[in-house]
Amino acid sequence: MSAAPPQIFRPDSRTADSLRSIRITPGFIAMAEGSVLIEAGNTRVLCNASIEQGVPAWLRNSGRGWVTAEYGMLPRATLTRTPREAERGKIGGRTHEIQRLIGRSLRSVVDMKTLGERTVILDCDVLQADGGTRTAAITGASVALAIALEKLVAAGTLKTSPLRQMVAATSVGIVDGNTLLDLCYEEDSRATVDMNVVMLANGGLVETQATAEKDSYSRAQLNEMLDYAEKGIRELFAAQQSALASAV
Repeated sequence: MSAAPPQIFRPDSRTADSLRSIRITPGFIAMAEGSVLIEAGNTRVLCNASIEQGVPAWLRNSGRGWVTAEYGMLPRATLTRTPREAERGKIGGRTHEIQRLIGRSLRSVVDMKTLGERTVILDCDVLQADGGTRTAAITGASVALAIALEKLVAAGTLKTSPLRQMVAATSVGIVDGNTLLDLCYEEDSRATVDMNVVMLANGGLVETQATAEKDSYSRAQLNEMLDYAEKGIRELFAAQQSALASAV
């Protein structure tokens, strides 16, 4: 049995292996097929799922569907105003990276044959950023996707939901030599190692992104970060199921 995490002062008085308070509110936007507001501490992300007939040209007549994502941040989601990317006339590299991560994560749990030639677009808009926006977006978008697909089943459009299982994500890092779960912005800005973990409900890993900003990290530290992430993501799965139950 592993030792208890050390007592470390964190901005919100959490233990090293604790998530921020998590709240997932389904049905936040009435017009979307699936919609949730996910709140992880002071990070708030609105996730909407839209289902459209048709697929990209390269998938036409294949009988397969497609899942994609768009990500954005409101100008005052951060401490100082960030200009809208539309003002600059192009999407930044960070936004492209996050959109691709969200899309990959959600496609990993959808049976595209069962979905048929439909496209699910997941819009993830950050209302307030305090670290972990991309992982909150994945966790919230998974719930929005599940709600949208269940509506297709309820309407008789599909016999079964194409969603094979849920997916969720969290961040973990090393700050002042300590492994910490679910970093807020203050911690993330000081982290020497930052890691994002995307995991399936069956325990499979979809993505692990670990980067040493200053110092390198050991294999033992990597294992500890993964252990912390798995513990946190299991709690996120429970929050997702609770949100889905309340959406029925």
